[in-house]
Amino acid sequence: MKPISTVVEQMKPSGIRKFFDLASTMDDVISLGVGEPDFATPWHICQAAMQSLADGKTHYTANRGLLELREEIAKFHHEHYDQNYDPKTEIVVTVGGSEGIDISMRALLNPGDEVIVMDPNYVAYEPAVALAGGVCVPIVLTKENEFKLKPEDLQAAITDKTKAMIINFPSNPTGGVMTYDDYAKLVPIIKESGIYVVSDEIYAELSFDQKFASLAQFNEVRDQIIVINGFSKAFAMTGWRLGYILADAPVSKAITKIHQYIIMSAPVTSQYAAIEALKNGYPDVEMMREEYLHRRNLLVNRLNAMGLHTNMPHGTFYVFADIRKTGMDCETFCNELLEKEHVACIPGNAFGEHGEGFIRISYAYSLNHIKEACVRIQHFLESIHYQK
Repeated sequence: MKPISTVVEQMKPSGIRKFFDLASTMDDVISLGVGEPDFATPWHICQAAMQSLADGKTHYTANRGLLELREEIAKFHHEHYDQNYDPKTEIVVTVGGSEGIDISMRALLNPGDEVIVMDPNYVAYEPAVALAGGVCVPIVLTKENEFKLKPEDLQAAITDKTKAMIINFPSNPTGGVMTYDDYAKLVPIIKESGIYVVSDEIYAELSFDQKFASLAQFNEVRDQIIVINGFSKAFAMTGWRLGYILADAPVSKAITKIHQYIIMSAPVTSQYAAIEALKNGYPDVEMMREEYLHRRNLLVNRLNAMGLHTNMPHGTFYVFADIRKTGMDCETFCNELLEKEHVACIPGNAFGEHGEGFIRISYAYSLNHIKEACVRIQHFLESIHYQK
């Protein structure tokens, strides 16, 4: 038997799933690992999906997705984010944001092309680049700079081989954000270099302290920006597996070619649910965002009081707590915390080499769970004689 792909063979298993799977084998575990809303999908959204089934709407849609859904996506992005896309030629509905990342890389890259990624970054980006034949070039984001991308670092990372960059703000795992002014400093570099930017904006609606901003708002580089978004985080629809890609028409056409062969079309029932979400679900989003804000403030205050300093995350539902003063590496810290106190967090190095010294804690869990987890973390720190 011939060997499987060497790219796949060399690919590391997800560090997120590793700790989630380990925690699932134990009793009385408070798992603050997986980034999934604890809210159920709002009932009116579920009802719309059920009605579509009752109406016999169980067939393939257009490759790009239902036109009605694409029109609602275009309307939503214009009203909320000041982004403007043609629903007929510049929007593709995908099976989650993850498919969006995958097929964007495959549409853009030739073998050996370089793709700039952030370190730390979401675990799916580097495998998507590798599977498309690309080469990752990391830019280190630092706590001291609030995990923002600095223009001088971008300029230094670009070479003649650079084809694209993947960014994710608000960021998983750091909670860092970029403002409109931050992006304005990057625009001349992006324009001059001609690189594409794949901007994963799945946490756009979970921006807390300032208005969400996007590179797609800058007309001078709009044709170089590919926006990935979806319904999982904002609308608590993770299991529905529905996302979308916004891109300039020629790029969108290339992406659609891949999508039509590997997927055909996204699940039709989920698409009807998403139409209802966009039409009538924004009050649900606002309610959930307000609850995440309360949780964030509690968790950050408690962690800082313990001496596990974390920047205030201005978006997402994660904190990236600094454990370096404990003298433990992040995997040892998470393993011992899970074993001794039954609290599951994710080691920072699951998100890149420079995530070492941090742990990612999700606050997409109830206040009671977060409070109890903080008590256990405090007890763990006392057991290792941690000095603040």
